[in-house]
Amino acid sequence: MVEIPGARHGACTRSQAIAALGDRGVREAIRSGALVPLWPRVLVDGGRLLRLHTRAAAAVLLAGPGAVLCGRTAASLHGCSAARTATVHVQLPYDRRTRPQDGLRIHQGPIAEQDVVEIDGLPVLMLDLVVSELLCRDDRREALACADQAVAMRPQPEWAAFRASVQDRLLSRVDRRGTKRAAALLQIVDGRAESPPESWLRLLVVEAGFPLPDVQHRVLDLDGEPLYRLDLAWPELRIALEYDGYEAHVGRAARDAARDEDLARRGWVTVRASATDLRNPVRLLDELSGAFRSRRGPVSGRRLPAAS
Repeated sequence: MVEIPGARHGACTRSQAIAALGDRGVREAIRSGALVPLWPRVLVDGGRLLRLHTRAAAAVLLAGPGAVLCGRTAASLHGCSAARTATVHVQLPYDRRTRPQDGLRIHQGPIAEQDVVEIDGLPVLMLDLVVSELLCRDDRREALACADQAVAMRPQPEWAAFRASVQDRLLSRVDRRGTKRAAALLQIVDGRAESPPESWLRLLVVEAGFPLPDVQHRVLDLDGEPLYRLDLAWPELRIALEYDGYEAHVGRAARDAARDEDLARRGWVTVRASATDLRNPVRLLDELSGAFRSRRGPVSGRRLPAAS
């Protein structure tokens, strides 16, 4: 690890490195891999090359004054683990330009001082603004998962206020593209989702025309004590939809089967989904449709608005 005065998260300008190590020292550090030229005029500690904070700091150095981290990069820095990306997203005012680079995406747009917060010494757009932009422009599943996590970061009494803040951002957005889609997605945001796949599954069934399910629904025993917690449920029909993530359910087939049998005795129909069903949902939707038909439940055929 090379320590450069003024470096942030292992990222520095070449001039900073030369001031600390000399021109020859910098060349030797690059040859040894101790420093890596990530983008023009920007060097990073070779041992921290893949770290988000390091690449984000390097992007801000390259983009220059006024640059703010946005998009999935900002969401991840705020703590949304669902915001996975190898590309760093940076926003610049309209009057600023920088050349695009591999692994760096530049967005242009107005930046108000009150919309920027500092996280670990890095300038980052506020989370409600970030979520509104993701809901408008990003992949629907990823955007919903990030929004669910953003809500869950707050105490539950503050969830409605955060969603209202995101809604206000959408209403005041000058660029109206994607706002209808975002508003529809915002209606199903729920901080009770326990993993991104559970968010994706909820979006899948809503887009397929099923009613919006309850999230983490509790099944109570005769004494009113919690007995089970269901990933997704339509309690009025007693239909449960459980996501079998590999890590959470490996080696639990017999236990899950016994649980489903007990739920059946209590009048519930349980449908199980896996990562395979998220990639190809035909089997899952057929089974869920059968469960709804058996309970004479509604499937409206409703769809969320298209991306535009």
